[in-house]
Amino acid sequence: MKVKKALTIGRVALLFVLFMGLAACDGGAQGAGQAADGNTPPSAQSDANNNADASDNASNTNRADATPEGSDITISIAEITEQARFYPTTVDGTELEVLAIKASDGTVRTAFNTCQVCFDSGRGYYKQEGNALVCQNCKNRFGADDVEVKTGGCNPVPIFDNNTVTTEESITIPLDYLKEAKAIFANWKNR
Repeated sequence: MKVKKALTIGRVALLFVLFMGLAACDGGAQGAGQAADGNTPPSAQSDANNNADASDNASNTNRADATPEGSDITISIAEITEQARFYPTTVDGTELEVLAIKASDGTVRTAFNTCQVCFDSGRGYYKQEGNALVCQNCKNRFGADDVEVKTGGCNPVPIFDNNTVTTEESITIPLDYLKEAKAIFANWKNR
């Protein structure tokens, strides 16, 4: 009897841990201004929307000038450091952003500034906090060495070398490839 009870308690505990892990990656983590039911009251939503651009710009201060709409994004390798640099652009009316960061081995890593799992939440984008990139939805943290290496799950969406044109001076992400990524930015930053 005691063995059955222990197994049942163990199963319940495992299910709870699995549920909490999935909830965290699915926007289950409650943020400031969020009600106990997970919904944000309308007054908090308008405040959050009004302050979104200000807080995003404050935390991502290493922001390049916007690339003209309908253009490739070209990243100068010389300007990339351990501080992530963000490259905004608009493709066919959809705002999107690429990030570039130097890894510990000296290579430049690139990714779309959105989470592979949380992209459609409206908060699945990254801000740099110290040495970590932090998803603003699930709060998972990633170092520069993880960018463009880890795939699947809650990670920045990688931009691999075969999707870029790379020279000794620059990395260019072609407009055609940016167009393919529009869908993952449809609800980006709740816009």
